[in-house]
Amino acid sequence: MDRTEASHAIVTETARMVVPAILVATAAITVLYWVLWFTDRNLIASETLPAYYQFENAFPLADGWWVLALVASAWSLLSRRAAALGWLLVAGGAGLYLFSMDVLYDAERGIWTKGAGGPIEAMINGATLVINLGILTWSWRRRRSLLADD
Repeated sequence: MDRTEASHAIVTETARMVVPAILVATAAITVLYWVLWFTDRNLIASETLPAYYQFENAFPLADGWWVLALVASAWSLLSRRAAALGWLLVAGGAGLYLFSMDVLYDAERGIWTKGAGGPIEAMINGATLVINLGILTWSWRRRRSLLADD
């Protein structure tokens, strides 16, 4: 697929159902993470140091923005709004920023190999990268189709 064809990819009816489901599922998993963090963090924490708790406690607002963008993307896609492209780009960009912040901290401190939460953190990092690169790639390749909605 050349560049011109890539920008003309269409949003199929199947994609209009599957992509929003993935976006909402990602948002729900993120909310579940924070519910667990604030109710029983021992289930998911990889460290018990105060600095780790301070670092993690700095994320809810940014994750909330990401969740809002994911849900707005899903709603915009389902309702065939041209705003879907903007929300998808916001969600993908916010997610990559969150990924970058999290990975740098985790790599510098060897978090992935600590406690029961280390492997969970590694999976979260990997999933965050894949999901957000997927959001950006999928939406950018369909930008003309998405902008034609409304």
